[in-house]
Amino acid sequence: MTLPPISDWWSELSGDARRSVLDGDSPHLDADVREEIRVITGAVVGMVESLTDDDLDYARAHAEEPAD
Repeated sequence: MTLPPISDWWSELSGDARRSVLDGDSPHLDADVREEIRVITGAVVGMVESLTDDDLDYARAHAEEPAD
């Protein structure tokens, strides 16, 4: 299980999931976000997968873009 590049799924993530990523206290993704990523990319994202600092920078930089 591997987390696909954030650029592959961020634009299609729901607003709630985006807020969960940006407002979370942990770099680990919650179950709802992991499920959305699975639906978007087809990749199964494990519970231990986490966002890197670069991923979080990308998310913050693209936070205002509307979800697809």
